[in-house]
Amino acid sequence: MRKIIMGAALVLTAALLTGCGSDGSPATADKPATATQPKAKPESGSGEVKHEVTLEVLGTGTTSVYYNLDTNKFEQVQLPWKRSSTITLTTDAEKKVGLGVSVAPGSVTGSDGMLHAAPCVITVDGKKVADNQNGKSDKMCEFKLK
Repeated sequence: MRKIIMGAALVLTAALLTGCGSDGSPATADKPATATQPKAKPESGSGEVKHEVTLEVLGTGTTSVYYNLDTNKFEQVQLPWKRSSTITLTTDAEKKVGLGVSVAPGSVTGSDGMLHAAPCVITVDGKKVADNQNGKSDKMCEFKLK
């Protein structure tokens, strides 16, 4: 069991490192589609920008999920799974460069009996901004909040 967890952690780490070079450019054939930046909700007079972010992993059964929302976490979860948080951008750097949110779903057994990536979705302020094409892409779901 320990070897399985360590193997999953290594795979998820590799997936995250692969995604670190993302520049937010438009989707390509091997990259899941991402939407444009949702309209920010500025707090009156404070200069802060708030976004309601929801991460979802769909399917049935159990799988591992690594996510970066308001903290970085790795969990074994029952599907379907959802986490929401209000993310506040306070610094000029966060507003200009962005703050990354992501979810790397584990595998689920498909209708063909083979293991496939579980479908994942990120919504920001109620608008879908990233997905992994219903599990057809091996990429994790990620988005930069600005």
